[in-house]
Amino acid sequence: MKNLQRTLIIGCSALALAGCGADEIVSPGTGGNVTINNPAPPPPPPPPPTTGQITPASSCPSITNPTGLNDLGTITGPTGTYRRCRLPATFTVSSTLPQVDGLVYELNGQTDVGTDQGFSSTGTDVVLTIEPGALIFASGNDFLNVNRGNQLVANGTASDPIIFTSRQNIEGSVSADSSGQWGGIILSGRAPVTDCFVGSEAANTCQRRVEGATNQILYGGTQTGDSSGSLTFVQIRFSGFALSNGDELQSLTTGGVGSGTTLENIMTYNSSDDGAEFFGGNVNGRRFIMVGAEDDSLDTDTGVKAFFDQLLVVQRSTASDTVIEQDSDGNEESSPRTNTRINNATFVVNSATGDRGIRIRGSSDFSLFNSLIWDQGGSTPCLNIQGPSLNRAAGANDESGPAVFNSVALDCATAFRDGGGNTAAEVETRFNAGTGNDASFTNT
Repeated sequence: MKNLQRTLIIGCSALALAGCGADEIVSPGTGGNVTINNPAPPPPPPPPPTTGQITPASSCPSITNPTGLNDLGTITGPTGTYRRCRLPATFTVSSTLPQVDGLVYELNGQTDVGTDQGFSSTGTDVVLTIEPGALIFASGNDFLNVNRGNQLVANGTASDPIIFTSRQNIEGSVSADSSGQWGGIILSGRAPVTDCFVGSEAANTCQRRVEGATNQILYGGTQTGDSSGSLTFVQIRFSGFALSNGDELQSLTTGGVGSGTTLENIMTYNSSDDGAEFFGGNVNGRRFIMVGAEDDSLDTDTGVKAFFDQLLVVQRSTASDTVIEQDSDGNEESSPRTNTRINNATFVVNSATGDRGIRIRGSSDFSLFNSLIWDQGGSTPCLNIQGPSLNRAAGANDESGPAVFNSVALDCATAFRDGGGNTAAEVETRFNAGTGNDASFTNT
């Protein structure tokens, strides 16, 4: 784990989901290696050529936004020296951040993309485009906030991912347990939510506020197909700044984003809160890696309709809670009801709390297909499903039917856990009602 030329230890074959590039930035540090015992691996590729020390770009590029970029001189780390270009506090017109060798972009407190266009707005106001290979860093309570009716288009490539990281990562002072060094990325949209801060579910006017933000950032609307932009081949490292107890930013937060938003090939690494949290909306995510989150790796809540395909989650034993925490809202029977469906997942459980690997509560709906839950730590129960949605038939209040498990393998010291009105035996019965499941699988 000396630098990213040798990958992030998970191995380039796995990390390729989020992009293996960025020779310019040193890796998270030593230790915490993830060992996946694949049989007879091919020989490693030859080492890359030496690129030498990075030299700073001569100046900051010009952008469309009227306030432009602020040249703050340079910043130096073990891989070289970079030009620091601070972003404006608000992007008021559509702008592009080009990739420039020897240059890093710096967030400026709450960095806004556009202003909130409101619950009933249509169309897109401001689009911030980030080119493949661009590097963005932040520190303290800095975070990137994309307001309703605006978009972030951050489309990297497998060889040139877009990297959001901390100042300490640039300076080379991080380790395998570093986290919480800046805020994260927030996408707010105009799709339905529950647990209203403004309006009501009954009147179809429900809006919520972003947790972790120091001011009021609202999300929610009635547009299930709304788009907050596109994130592909993006890494988000060492994030999750805590503003107060129970009020934290995490690597990636979505609030009421619609199905028009593209979220693919994304890696979150060492968030001090959740790896990613999805509040309401209609979310489709594909090829996610979530490593080292200190709370929950994947958190779904407040009426989100979510489908995820191809997930790799690896917990960090020194600090972690559940692989999945799912809830609906305070009322539990409001509509829309949280419904998460996951296909093709590997969940490596190594919980510091040892409480449970997957926790489904709040009478929410859940389906899992073609997946493995492996308790690497050897002390955490695999499944805890709470509330009547475990077995309740589809019907009123947006209930989609009983929990579904098909082609799911469990390798845990304890497969099922009591709690939330359901016994371990009842959860086991529901699990066994699926096809191709194995609750006593032995991972090799």
